[in-house]
Amino acid sequence: MTDAQETAADVSLRTTGGGPPDDGGSSAAEAPIPLLEPREGIPPVIADEDSLAEVIAAFGAGSGPVAVDAERASGYRYGQRAYLVQLRRAGAGSALIDPVACPDLSGLGEALSGVEWVLHAATQDLPCLREIGMVPSRLFDTELAGRIAGFPRVGLGAMVEGVLGFVLEKGHSAVDWSTRPLPEPWLRYAALDVELLVDLRDALEKELDRQGKLEWALQEFDAIASAPPAEPRKDPWRRTSGMHKVRRRRQLAVVRELWEARDRIAQRRDVSPGKVLSDAAIVEAALSVPANVHALAALNGFGHRMGRRQLEQWQAAVDRAKALPETQLPQPGQPLTGPPPPRAWADKDPAAAARLSAARAAVSALAESLNMPQENLITPDTVRRVCWEPPAVVSAESVGAALAGHGARAWQVEQVTPVLVAALSA
Repeated sequence: MTDAQETAADVSLRTTGGGPPDDGGSSAAEAPIPLLEPREGIPPVIADEDSLAEVIAAFGAGSGPVAVDAERASGYRYGQRAYLVQLRRAGAGSALIDPVACPDLSGLGEALSGVEWVLHAATQDLPCLREIGMVPSRLFDTELAGRIAGFPRVGLGAMVEGVLGFVLEKGHSAVDWSTRPLPEPWLRYAALDVELLVDLRDALEKELDRQGKLEWALQEFDAIASAPPAEPRKDPWRRTSGMHKVRRRRQLAVVRELWEARDRIAQRRDVSPGKVLSDAAIVEAALSVPANVHALAALNGFGHRMGRRQLEQWQAAVDRAKALPETQLPQPGQPLTGPPPPRAWADKDPAAAARLSAARAAVSALAESLNMPQENLITPDTVRRVCWEPPAVVSAESVGAALAGHGARAWQVEQVTPVLVAALSA
């Protein structure tokens, strides 16, 4: 039995009614309890400044950590903005806030400054929360805590069930949260998502402490909270699904022109780009480079439901790509900012390939012994960079400095340095 399985079976971590464990606890063999209603019922959706001011005052006066979640409309709307924000804090209860009606939540963010925010998979929600003025200074990520503790399943539902003994409803995670008014079952689902988040945080903190990993997790949480906003992705059109089929530079230009035209239309209409034109259709057009609208209409993805005007706008994008001079055509692949792909190492630098093979095996064995995913122990990119350009003199000090220089946290440096020194020395 793994540490994580012992945690799930530990009756001291199983709560009843969402509160602290009772004296007897609940038997791990008991069936999990469906969580059907928030403790105080479904809170009203906050959609005006007066109600928001009341929520800010209540949550600012609350105690302990605050559970935070956000719902987006991925696959329905353009971008990743928040369409509902859920919070829960002792002394304040739960709140559901409509960030469309109340787009500036910086006052709420300020009221919770210095408070620990509890999120599940924090890096998914932080960008959309930042857009509306909510930026935590401290956080606890229950998904990441589960990974570090070695849980095999770290989705919120699986964690709540395994650790706390409750079953959360799963039916509304992928709905269109931009819908207004939001249906009551969706609001119930949203409120329940933060109902037990602080309870889960407390249980995971105990388990991490028991495993001797709590300090590791706290360092990871600090790194997330202090990370600057991500830089805009360079050449995002290169992430079009099916790009591996596109080889020629002129074809790449077709992908770029169609992708950029689609993005402009999607942004203007506020819909998901995939609802405007599929990636498969873009790649199909790039491979064919159609001569005219008639040829374009014969391709998959441009057929019977597309009007003449739409076909003409896509053909215009294709024609722009066809008219580009050779000097303006995109280059195959993306400029490398680090080591080459590992598959090329054996030819380019056999010694580096040997170092990487030894390092991967050593890191994998260490991750297994620590009962955590390898990528949470140290990022594969960091291992590649150190193996491609190792320190001139391999020592604990030089390898540790190299790891830190690539962004490894102190606990990662401490754990990984010895095995990397051995791999690099071999």
